[in-house]
Amino acid sequence: MKYLNRAKGFAGESKAVSFLKKKKYKIIETNYKNKVGEIDVIALDGEDLVFIEVKARETKEFGLPCEAVDSRKQYKIRRVAELYLIERKLYDRVSVRFDVVEVIGDEINHLENAF
Repeated sequence: MKYLNRAKGFAGESKAVSFLKKKKYKIIETNYKNKVGEIDVIALDGEDLVFIEVKARETKEFGLPCEAVDSRKQYKIRRVAELYLIERKLYDRVSVRFDVVEVIGDEINHLENAF
């Protein structure tokens, strides 16, 4: 089951990356990991460095995917992003934004500045 969920997650991320590229985002990194956690996609949108959480579901039966990005998950993403910025010596040098991309079947919703 865990393998199946991981495969669905990667498929959702792949759809999200293709979608973002069509919107002219420059993908910097995918599946970035550090000691705190993981960020699905890091991209440039113009001057903004965007940390993107991708949530994929087959249907809306159990709610919208973005609802899974609760305050605890947001805090963790912010901490991972903070370490990324420190590692890359970008802290206080770039404008940062946090987005969520929902993939529901073949539908994609991009929530810019989600938190």
